Amino acid sequence: MRRGKISESVLKRSVLKKIKTHRDEVVCGAGIGTDCAILSFGEGFQTVLATTPVTSPAAQLGSYAVPMALNNVVLAGAEPVGIMLTILLPEETEETELQELMEGAEAACSEYGVQIVGGHTEVTSVVKEPVMTVTGVGRRDAAVSLKGTGPGQDVVISKWIGLEGTVRLARQRRQELCTRYPERMVEEAAAFDRYLSIIPEAATAMKSGVCGMHDVSRGGIFGALWELAESAGVGLEIELKKIPVKQETIEICEFFGLNPYELLSGGCLIMTAENGEALVTALARENIPAVVAGRTTDGNDRVLYNEDEKRYLDRPQMDQIYCVFSAGHEAGFEDTL
Repeated sequence: MRRGKISESVLKRSVLKKIKTHRDEVVCGAGIGTDCAILSFGEGFQTVLATTPVTSPAAQLGSYAVPMALNNVVLAGAEPVGIMLTILLPEETEETELQELMEGAEAACSEYGVQIVGGHTEVTSVVKEPVMTVTGVGRRDAAVSLKGTGPGQDVVISKWIGLEGTVRLARQRRQELCTRYPERMVEEAAAFDRYLSIIPEAATAMKSGVCGMHDVSRGGIFGALWELAESAGVGLEIELKKIPVKQETIEICEFFGLNPYELLSGGCLIMTAENGEALVTALARENIPAVVAGRTTDGNDRVLYNEDEKRYLDRPQMDQIYCVFSAGHEAGFEDTL
């Protein structure tokens, strides 16, 4: 199989169809475009769980993995309260590296006001780089629910695409980039990790008429738009030039010959709303940039417009970051699921 997230057809055929056991407590379980599980125990509140696996140099693991797991918890309308950590370390790892990893995870938890509530730590010859799997845990009022994405709604995109991929490339290929670009530009790109949490925009959206939300992660904005449409059973009409992207991302993608629309995009959120401009205004009041990039339709076509050019959105492709980090362990980047 190809590197990265498994294809939708393989997911349906070899994963989802194998899940046979069901329980009444499971309000929302595994599915296409479903990023969290929701459990109800009849007490007026529900438990929301979301898992994210990440590999990276130890010092950076927490800053990537913790917000990604909590992002998915918040998308379900839940308040994050804790995380579970599973840490797999290669045999040559020093104890100081483990301490550094935990300090990074705790710093991220402190920033978001959540507690590390448990997990598992193991040294194994199976991995070549540290692997952290974070399960975000949240609580939501059982009465909270999104209307859901449907036809005729505006598609709103927050912040910028390609943020997480830009951070990884700027940090881990810094010397190469500095041969062409000013060091100040590369440092600014590396600091985009300050944008990786979508908790602020999700919280604002929940109070501002949002119908549906989907985070943009592996596979980039093109992959996320496809997943949103597939999950909701809608078509799309998207204006390519309205999709927001930082100039630093464009420059770095040009350097490595990458497509920014298919680049790792943690920190970016797709929202659907009956009145997208009102949602954009509400986000702007919280200093969160966002744009209306298109609309959902009642057909099956997922169309991208670039001025007079019209093309159809393809099924999600391998994330562009693998074009640079062809050996996942070289970059400290590897999909483990």
